[in-house]
Amino acid sequence: MRVSIIGTGYVGLVTGACMAQMGNSVFCVDIDRKKIENLKRGIIPIYEPGLEPMVVENFRLGTLKFTTDIKEAIDNSEICCIAVGTPMGEDGSADLQHVLEAAGDIGKNMSRYIIIVNKSTVPVGTADKVRDVVRSELNKRKVEIPFDVVSNPEFLKEGAAVEDFMRPDRVIVGADNPKALEKIKELYSPFTKSHERFISMDVRSAEMTKYAANAMLATKISFMNEIANICEKVGADVNKVRVGIGSDSRIGYSFIYPGCGYGGSCFPKDVRALERLATENKYAAKMLKAVQEINDSQKLVLAHKVIKKFGKDLSKRIFAVWGLSFKPETDDTREASSIAIIRELIRHGAKIKAYDPKAMNAAKNYYFKGIEGIEYADSKYAALSGADALLLVTEWKEFRSPDFDEIARRLKNKIIFDGRNQYNKEKLNEIGFEYFQIGVGE
Repeated sequence: MRVSIIGTGYVGLVTGACMAQMGNSVFCVDIDRKKIENLKRGIIPIYEPGLEPMVVENFRLGTLKFTTDIKEAIDNSEICCIAVGTPMGEDGSADLQHVLEAAGDIGKNMSRYIIIVNKSTVPVGTADKVRDVVRSELNKRKVEIPFDVVSNPEFLKEGAAVEDFMRPDRVIVGADNPKALEKIKELYSPFTKSHERFISMDVRSAEMTKYAANAMLATKISFMNEIANICEKVGADVNKVRVGIGSDSRIGYSFIYPGCGYGGSCFPKDVRALERLATENKYAAKMLKAVQEINDSQKLVLAHKVIKKFGKDLSKRIFAVWGLSFKPETDDTREASSIAIIRELIRHGAKIKAYDPKAMNAAKNYYFKGIEGIEYADSKYAALSGADALLLVTEWKEFRSPDFDEIARRLKNKIIFDGRNQYNKEKLNEIGFEYFQIGVGE
């Protein structure tokens, strides 16, 4: 099939590369000329396992093309996917500016029937707005060209996006026209061949499914962190509690690991947007509000443990931080717990020596740009030298089984604050470490 993707960010690039991998002819279009030129040279703007070789190979084969010319992309496609960003507005709602601009561009340039697919995460009712914008542009041109608008939300996990796309748990498609639905089903058939994972529904329900899924996962995280905080108060061990409740098949083990809270580009934005959507429709989403409040406070739990141990004046203290990205296997630091933790420690006068396998450039050049007191180390052990304690914030694989003798040699004090409960408390205590976890009574 001939497919165009408007937007070469995280969703657009993964979608384009994976569609091309299955033999489709794909045009990825973006207004950022530098990004497009870099992509043509094999320079990928994000880190995602497996993505770079897939992009490079399909560009070489000609199945994946990059352009800034929206007309060229639309002229060469029967399906056009909108995969632009929907940043959070000041009121918490999703900003649809880029989605509607893309819709306008489609209306200005389409010359025959086309299926417009909303892949961006958007509020319920967005398909209607896209349809109105396209129709308005066609009216300005005084032409009548049929088109359909379909909702096809993405469910990609950062760090496993390529795998998720190639072997999806489910493909959700909301369509009003059976003809459009069958066309999208055909597009996804190579990805769902071994198991029937294609789920069709009306457009509004498909739009809602994406928000509901992310809100549910965020709720599980905040719930477990709430339990962790109660465990600390009553002297229980949340790690054991997690195993106890996870063994119940109705609950399961996914997303019930206690930690420093959720972050990234999806959960924070989508939970806020869903709460805002509820408010706009005169419903108070109390649970969603609580999920966000718990998460905001959870991001500071590790920093507060440090302050409790070392005091409020940290002006003579240096802390090593392992992990800056919001989760492993990505360079995405948007709304990462590390940002809240490091800023809180610096506010109390501390200096930071940070290390992350992939996210240091983003942190250095954006989130901590201009902030004094942060040094970036070349390796996890280099970050430890001269530090008063180690803070584990992101559970990258290379942090799972470190050399604790080497940690002890480099740290001033044998103290670890573990925001992801990765290590064995008894074993660390046996070799002389003070070890602080989330949700374990001291």
